[in-house]
Amino acid sequence: MSEPTGAARRRGPFKVGDQVQLTDPKGRHYTFTLEAGKNFHTHKGSFPHDELIGAPEGSVVRTTGNVAYLALRPLLPDYVLSMPRGAAVVYPKDAGQILAFADIFPGARVVEAGVGSGSLSAFLLRAIGDHGMLHSYERREDFAEIAQQNVERYFGGPHPAWQLTVGDLQDNLSDTEVDRVILDMLAPWECLEAVSKALVPGGILCAYVATTTQLARTVESIREIGGFNEPTAWESMIRNWHIEGLAVRPDHRMIGHTGFLLTARRLADGVEPPMRRRRPAKGAYGEDYTGPNADGGSPR
Repeated sequence: MSEPTGAARRRGPFKVGDQVQLTDPKGRHYTFTLEAGKNFHTHKGSFPHDELIGAPEGSVVRTTGNVAYLALRPLLPDYVLSMPRGAAVVYPKDAGQILAFADIFPGARVVEAGVGSGSLSAFLLRAIGDHGMLHSYERREDFAEIAQQNVERYFGGPHPAWQLTVGDLQDNLSDTEVDRVILDMLAPWECLEAVSKALVPGGILCAYVATTTQLARTVESIREIGGFNEPTAWESMIRNWHIEGLAVRPDHRMIGHTGFLLTARRLADGVEPPMRRRRPAKGAYGEDYTGPNADGGSPR
């Protein structure tokens, strides 16, 4: 039985072509690719790559300036934060939420719109495995090229489950019987008709947007188009803690707002969801709004 794509690059002694992440005494990271005969240079001295080739992961190397560096393979969250960028990346905290709340499973058939630099694509491919399907759509060719290079560098070559198309999803989507759709784009509401036709009943739509206006329009568009249950929206924040003896306190800085996530599930064809009772505040909907709850706040 062959190993899953990229698995051999994640274990065993360091080999030529492996990505290595060095950590210095101040906790700073440096990532490079192992090449026979080359040297790694810092302002604290250098050491030969050959010193790490064949060494076990978790080794410590010293530079000519006698500074110790811990050598490990970068985790995927480390890799996506250090890889070349075309567009902004989906940060690990949001990628983790997408994998969990969009319920990405091995073998899933997933459509992704808005590849950016390939961060989320790498997370999705690792979750669905070699026997799943990820069809990614990116409207900008230069972003698609950077994303392809980043993903293939991480997995050590092309991934058998990945197809990358340059173009707008709503104009090019031909996939059917899709389990999950992830939209990371400026106007996800423009794709809802196409997405609704592609998703299987019970399938999940997940959108990642940056602003409250995008969030509001996406949710209201989902309600208006029908065919989905009531959307759920949220954001997540991460705060590290400093622990040194009895000095245990939160760090002064945190990873705050990066984007909003929302999910909704596809209903069976022709099914109307049970009416959800809610009483929005007076004026929550503009005068020109004609979608659901257009009566201005009566119970539902």
